[in-house]
Amino acid sequence: MRHIKCGIVGFGFIGPHHAEAMRRLGFVEVAAVCAKNPETREKATRLHIPRFYDNYEQLVDDPEIDVVDIATPTYLHHPTAMAAMSRCKHVIVDKPIATTSALAGEMVDAARAAGVVNAVTFNYRYNPMVQQARLMVAKGEIGDIHLAHGIYLQEWLLCDTDFSWRLEPEKSGEGAMVTDAGCHWFDLVEHITGLRITSIFADLRTVIRTRQRPVGGSLEAFASRRNQNTEPFEVKVPDLGAAILRLENGATVTCLTCPLCAGHKNDLRVELHGSKASLSWIQERPNEIWIGRRGEANRVLIRDPGLVDPAVRPYVSTPGGHNEAWPDAFKNLMANILTFIAEGRDARTADGMLFPTFADGYQAALIADAMVASSRTGKWVQVAAGTLAVESR
Repeated sequence: MRHIKCGIVGFGFIGPHHAEAMRRLGFVEVAAVCAKNPETREKATRLHIPRFYDNYEQLVDDPEIDVVDIATPTYLHHPTAMAAMSRCKHVIVDKPIATTSALAGEMVDAARAAGVVNAVTFNYRYNPMVQQARLMVAKGEIGDIHLAHGIYLQEWLLCDTDFSWRLEPEKSGEGAMVTDAGCHWFDLVEHITGLRITSIFADLRTVIRTRQRPVGGSLEAFASRRNQNTEPFEVKVPDLGAAILRLENGATVTCLTCPLCAGHKNDLRVELHGSKASLSWIQERPNEIWIGRRGEANRVLIRDPGLVDPAVRPYVSTPGGHNEAWPDAFKNLMANILTFIAEGRDARTADGMLFPTFADGYQAALIADAMVASSRTGKWVQVAAGTLAVESR
């Protein structure tokens, strides 16, 4: 397996976590970072990343870079990825992959034409117990799914003094935080059930309509304001979303997404109900899944290499009782992507299971567009074949 050199574009909140996950693999070198401001450069310096670039064009032109990892605000994903793919670089993009489904579709087409490996960081998939849940569903242990529900609640935008570029529609898209965080949840439901979301009825609204935006730029995710001058900012994107969805088998799905919920740090939950059993996974308790049955005791399955399905064991890095969590899921995802590249495998053989591809990111963008369209029209909106169609009922 060959040595891989990666360049990271963007080094705010998520970029250093990408770097850490890559370095844990042993065969990946984080060789360069595109980071303009002093704070992000200081982070990269502390991590002993050798080269800095002022813009993504310089980084993608570096002949030593094999993989371009894009960890910028969403509006920069498309131009950076297109530039990288035009130079035949493999590309990893943080979710969501673009501000609109049209741009996401262009990225899918460009990746196919260039023949490069393309991936999206839907990292929650690669918690071992999420993989366990997926296999249990696939093997029929839960039965036919008829209901799924869950939440993705956080608190980091609770106050009107909290601000992020995700509140600026030109940078994040019309769905903003609701679809930015929500795309993780929708991807999890599709990944675990093996079923596509086909239609949506959504209610998106803005609770905090005026915020205080820092003068000179927004804060990175989850950061607190430190004595910065601010100016009033009219919020035109949603900060609360509720949705009813249908899966392709007709199952009903409900979801709430909101970053205004005090006490909820990163509270992502998915629960499924089938004809044989129920199943629940909570991101903040990632090492267990709850299994509910009629006529016998409910149980909690703990992450342990001796208890999980043999196909899940490669994702379990430590013995039972030695907990794994968010950084480990990220490492598992990066291992799948970068091993695929290091082994020289054909990008056309990537099926979206070993790692999410741009096609999965495109599906998430279609769902986001459908949510916005449904909330605007007050009607069910169908997601199908890359198009949006408002249903008559």
